[in-house]
Amino acid sequence: MDRLEAMSLLIAVVDAGSLSAASRQLAIPLATVSRKVSELEAHLKTRLLQRTTRQLSLTEAGESYVASCRRLLEEIEEVERAATGEYAVPKGYLVATAPVVLGRLHIVPVMASFLEHYPDITARLFLIDRNVHFLEEHVDVAVRIGELPDSALVAIRVGETRSIVCASPAYLAAHGTPGTPAELANHACISFNGLTSSRAWTFSDGKSQQTVPIHSRLVTNTADSAMNAAMLGAGLTRLLSYHVVDAVREGRLQIVLEPFELAPLPIHLVHAGQAPLPLKLRAFLDFMSPRLKARISTA
Repeated sequence: MDRLEAMSLLIAVVDAGSLSAASRQLAIPLATVSRKVSELEAHLKTRLLQRTTRQLSLTEAGESYVASCRRLLEEIEEVERAATGEYAVPKGYLVATAPVVLGRLHIVPVMASFLEHYPDITARLFLIDRNVHFLEEHVDVAVRIGELPDSALVAIRVGETRSIVCASPAYLAAHGTPGTPAELANHACISFNGLTSSRAWTFSDGKSQQTVPIHSRLVTNTADSAMNAAMLGAGLTRLLSYHVVDAVREGRLQIVLEPFELAPLPIHLVHAGQAPLPLKLRAFLDFMSPRLKARISTA
């Protein structure tokens, strides 16, 4: 069995959505496509595809294997192009991840433009408010917020964001505006548990930090829901400045306790730093970095 050929056929089947569609696109008999995929599964001693009369989907093992196959085949293409001295355009399958709101507001618009500029690149954008493991999730590049631990990852700084406390003007008019962090004890709070604790928030007076207890009337797992609840007058919430920039500009939210804000959090584009850097990733970094810096600087 030619394993590289079998890998290529498997990817074609997944991308086409069915064995028959891949057969038509590749001009290969359906029986041949089916046999080679079956031989690959037999070789691996695991099922890669779930087949029904209506649809075809990857098993958990299949998802991981296909992602690895894409990387392996792209690396082989890179090596061959380098060996022959052939000029190559960026191409392949790129996986990126970013926090949900930052991704929705800033990464998606730039990603759409990037894909328009590079028609031979296909991308997967994974938006989640936690750091994902590069190898386990087959990630090429990530947007990370906060100080980075020492590691082998390569980071490109693209901006910073502030951790701010805010509430609706109506809430502040009814309950008063806290002048110090300690006064939060007298207020209803809304906690976004992807960013802060639901029991205490930390502040700084420029010299030292202090942690004060809070009463979370609402705990939510998304920044958007915390922001919306705050705009509806449910209490004070703590979010990142880019989360609420439009709401503050439009007067729907008002920032409080500014003198006690923590130092701004850096925002980086992070990648594994493999050498040579795949052309698709180099193109993405060159395209994304300046545009993301420009967008974040206004947030």
